[in-house]
Amino acid sequence: MDRFQNILLVGCGNMAGAMLTGWLAGGIPASRFTVVDPHKEAVPEGVTLLSELPSEGRFDIVMLGVKPQGLDAVAPLLQPLVGRSTVLFSILAGVEFDSLSARFPEAGGVVRIMPNLAAAIGKSPIALDARGLDETGRAAVTALMAPLGTPEWLAGEHLFDAVTALAGCGPAFVYRFIDSLAAGAVALGLDAGQSQRLALAMVEGAALLAGASEFSPGELADKVASPGGSTRAGMNVLDEGAALAGVVAEAMTASRDRNAEMAAEARRG
Repeated sequence: MDRFQNILLVGCGNMAGAMLTGWLAGGIPASRFTVVDPHKEAVPEGVTLLSELPSEGRFDIVMLGVKPQGLDAVAPLLQPLVGRSTVLFSILAGVEFDSLSARFPEAGGVVRIMPNLAAAIGKSPIALDARGLDETGRAAVTALMAPLGTPEWLAGEHLFDAVTALAGCGPAFVYRFIDSLAAGAVALGLDAGQSQRLALAMVEGAALLAGASEFSPGELADKVASPGGSTRAGMNVLDEGAALAGVVAEAMTASRDRNAEMAAEARRG
């Protein structure tokens, strides 16, 4: 982590902001960070905030946190800051190494990162792949990502679309399921606020138990569902015709396919 003393965040929306929060909570000094975001009015104390890119400066990391569609607008202005001593980080969904290298040919390494918003509390899965970094560089990236959650190096870039569907889009699917659980409880007569609190507490506890258990989530589900019991009656609805598995697979496939479309758009850009 000490290799990366000066970090420039270009765009600091929801995802980059969550990462910044996680890094600061993990003990990385605020003075290491500079944020460029014309739409942001305030940042945590000690972080430098700029409304436009600096004309000069040396940064160990430049992280792209803009929307993928905004890459071509910012790249020409950013190129002078991304030289051989700078590692380019990208959290841009669907933007591949070739697209990044074409826009930043002088970068001293490129790292693609797929986190989610749980980075703010140090609980994000973090998919990683890199070009132009040796093992020492990869180890430094792993150390920098550790305060944000669980870094996982992928076997290849081709897996990013699948990881995006799982780790990047997955939280939204989970939130929708929690909302559906609470709505189901309301339909059964519970108060709306109480239903949501109970649903959130249940999902939090179930996730923590699954993370600590020697059993897989599937095995845990079967342990909860006693033969002939009320849980099994509900599970039968979810399992009939692989209803739940089917709709989840369909949602993930749609997310993966859209990610692939954005990659193609970036290549054409």
